[in-house]
Amino acid sequence: MTSGFGIGSPAPSIKVKAWLRGDGISNFQLGKINVLEFFSTTCIGCGPALARLAQLQEKYSDIGVEVIAIAANEKAATADKARAQVDAWVTEWLPNTNMRIGFDFSAEMDKHWMKASLSFRVPRAFIVDRDGSIAFIGKTSLLDEVLPKVIDGSWLASAEAKNAEKARIAEGESDGSYNALRDRIRAATEIEDWKTALAAFEEGINLFPDRISLRQWHVVTLIGRMRDMEAGWIALAQFARDAIERNSEGWLLAAMQEVLGPHYDHSGLPLAERLSMGKELSERILKLYPQQDALSRAVSSRLVALYYHESGDNGRAVDLLEQALKFVDGESLPEVEKEFWLLRLLHTLAEYKGEQVCYGKYCVLPPPKQP
Repeated sequence: MTSGFGIGSPAPSIKVKAWLRGDGISNFQLGKINVLEFFSTTCIGCGPALARLAQLQEKYSDIGVEVIAIAANEKAATADKARAQVDAWVTEWLPNTNMRIGFDFSAEMDKHWMKASLSFRVPRAFIVDRDGSIAFIGKTSLLDEVLPKVIDGSWLASAEAKNAEKARIAEGESDGSYNALRDRIRAATEIEDWKTALAAFEEGINLFPDRISLRQWHVVTLIGRMRDMEAGWIALAQFARDAIERNSEGWLLAAMQEVLGPHYDHSGLPLAERLSMGKELSERILKLYPQQDALSRAVSSRLVALYYHESGDNGRAVDLLEQALKFVDGESLPEVEKEFWLLRLLHTLAEYKGEQVCYGKYCVLPPPKQP
């Protein structure tokens, strides 16, 4: 799988079914720089990315930068239902935005922008230069760094741009192969052909050893779907050991989520061993604190608090969550993103304390007790 669309390519046109916010356009105005971000309402990181895109609009609109967000791969039974869920989601994340937000259900935008550039993940950012050509394709988190260089003209000829494009293409080719494997696994699990699914998992783990989501999916399938607790425990323990060996924040947090997370029933697994595993993961996560920004510390604290709560040290869990609230509050974030994280932490804190908790203007009640 190769890409014929990348840096220097003419930007495709903009063809959407409807403009949900802002004035609609169909072509780029020469002389202006345009930033497009593709998003989906089912993407965990897309809300914060959209909020930060709105910040870029405020920062650069006076110097000829136009910002556009596109929902081009929304899953729903009909176009009207897809549009309604996008509209509601945008209202939640950016209630007062005048940023251009387009909705396309025809798959044309997805085909000519995302798939043509081997882009399989959202949020995904494209920068269209003043001459109408593509200047950048990549993670929206890099826009703060790349956009000023596109504006001053130093980006395209730089070694940094060439290296980023080379890495992007390699990642896209890998993603394409991985998606084909993922489709095989999904087809097998849908009909409960576990032999085929597990063989594909084994193949994938060997071919794509860095795919955290594949390891998580493997564990969830064994424990949550098949209820094969023996094989599931072996896979989970290996996942945790690999995370500890890598000493990577992403791996450690993902392993912790599978060891203690509430998304499936762990009751058939050995509790003492599971808590021991959670303890070691927690210690490793906390040691990475000095390398993390405040938001990453807050996310880490929430998962480590889960370990302490499950192991019976609820006081320590509460302390971590209260500390995490301060981390988020002190971070420079769009207000809607800050509210999202504060409320998420407060819901967990209210559950652990069994009473209403407040932080600033936000108050949250504990969940109803189960009969």
